Amino acid sequence: MLSHDATLRSLYSDHHGWLNGWLRSKLGNAADAADLAQDTFLRLLTRSELLELKTPRAFLRTVARGLVIDHWRREELERAYLEALANIPAHETPSLESRELVFELLESIARMLDGLKPKVRRAFLLAQCEGLTHRQIAAQMGISIRSVERYVADALYHCYLLRYAS
Repeated sequence: MLSHDATLRSLYSDHHGWLNGWLRSKLGNAADAADLAQDTFLRLLTRSELLELKTPRAFLRTVARGLVIDHWRREELERAYLEALANIPAHETPSLESRELVFELLESIARMLDGLKPKVRRAFLLAQCEGLTHRQIAAQMGISIRSVERYVADALYHCYLLRYAS
């Protein structure tokens, strides 16, 4: 049986080129594809258990697909943030350092909310970002006030667990 390092070296040498091509076809960008291919193998390096893969390309594609989704989500978030900044008067525009800090915070919030069911996330965001009452959220979403209360509580609990349970 091969060691963990030997297995990873073999997996890398046998499949890196294929994975890079697959990612390039998904992203349409060679630089991002190369970065995500490396990130895929870095994820595997941090795993402690030895890999015994019957279908290595399917496994690599699954890991890489998650990274592609994260990449697209980050690009979408960045685009929305830059659009919001474009609507701010020039004298109120935050410094480059402040922009980066806010963007990092937005990314962590997006990752935190990503694990929520769509209705739970929507109710939570309407309450927290729009400042709507539970009654207003219920009317807008076409659900009961009790459901809104449960959704918001579920979202808060989810965020609490992610923040403090680790």
